[in-house]
Amino acid sequence: MDDPRDNDRPPNGTLPYRLLTGKDDKAFCVKVSTALEEGWVLYGPPRTSYDWWRGETKCAQAVVWPTYLPKQD
Repeated sequence: MDDPRDNDRPPNGTLPYRLLTGKDDKAFCVKVSTALEEGWVLYGPPRTSYDWWRGETKCAQAVVWPTYLPKQD
């Protein structure tokens, strides 16, 4: 099987930047782990916020495709 990191473009025509979000639970960890296994790389630290209405912590983690280079100002 080919290593997806050998490709210049993200899989399935997705954009090179993704923001993964969800409750702070196993499903969110699986979502991030799956993205890493597909060849995405972490972009910055994860962020968390407490949802008082639902009584749960929400998480967000940005990932980018390895060949993604943000434009420089």
